[in-house]
Amino acid sequence: MTTPSTQMLLDPGMDLTLRPMRYPQFFDRFKDAIKNTWTVEEVDLHSDLADLAKLSPAEQHLVSRLVAFFATGDTIVSNNLVLNLYQHVNSPEGRLYLSRQLFEEAVHVQFYLNLLDTYVPDADDRAAAFSAVDNIPSIARKAEFCFKWIDSIYSLRTLSSKADRRAFLLNVICFAACIEGLFFYGAFAYVYFLRSRGVLHGLASGTNWVFRDESMHMAFAFDVVDTVRKEEPDLFDAEMEQQVRDMLSEAVECEVQFAADLLEQGVSGMSLADMREYLQHVADRRLQVLGIEPIYHSKNPFAFMELQDVQELSNFFERRVSAYQVGVTGSVSFDDDF
Repeated sequence: MTTPSTQMLLDPGMDLTLRPMRYPQFFDRFKDAIKNTWTVEEVDLHSDLADLAKLSPAEQHLVSRLVAFFATGDTIVSNNLVLNLYQHVNSPEGRLYLSRQLFEEAVHVQFYLNLLDTYVPDADDRAAAFSAVDNIPSIARKAEFCFKWIDSIYSLRTLSSKADRRAFLLNVICFAACIEGLFFYGAFAYVYFLRSRGVLHGLASGTNWVFRDESMHMAFAFDVVDTVRKEEPDLFDAEMEQQVRDMLSEAVECEVQFAADLLEQGVSGMSLADMREYLQHVADRRLQVLGIEPIYHSKNPFAFMELQDVQELSNFFERRVSAYQVGVTGSVSFDDDF
């Protein structure tokens, strides 16, 4: 039997005690997330319509595939959060944050719904975008990767054994490092590439908000992993480390296939080779956060990711932005996320 002083984060149960607070770092994440509150109505996507008409056929193909991925990407993340994460993170502070994350995922879903309604006026075309997980092979492969990891622990009602806890940790790491931390970061690169070309500023503006949310989601998930590592270090053995490396490698290949689809018509200024290098670079950064040796030793080939957006994103919490309705204070660094 566990007591409040001996209970660990993944012990089965429903701890309701916020005082004394066992995991104040989770509560701090919750408070930081509140500071980043935004609404979809603050993002003007209609300003992008003139740009869409001017895009080359190759760029229009890229945007259409990107929008199709956005149509269901955050819904998949929400499902894993509700079905798998909430019941096993036995901390009221942690569950507060996960409740906030679920709200943010709902806002993202609404943002992408508005994106489709604005960018894709034809109802049949919009329906096709929402069915992309079934009909577009590169998106279907990413969805299958996600569902495989959702299903991997769906039947676990309690984490009663070390094997169960390792399986849960792999799910957390997958959604933080591979899905939110790689699939979405790949998507952000396309958005910021287009903005570096001077187009689709509305999409980039909304993506800035999503980017901040996703960075916080990753930070919380890695906090969970670090906490469990301190409480149960024997769970992190060589076998699990190799499983994480294999998982990241598979995620990179999924995302490279998606990149080949987006860039198949030849987009000036963005090559498949550069996109692969960027994805490998991001995967290595995720491994480093987890204390695992990098696989690829790749560099970031996209200067626009470092020079154009990081400064704005890093400074966001240090200033008020007159264009937004919600004032935010405090500080956060996004440098490691690239």
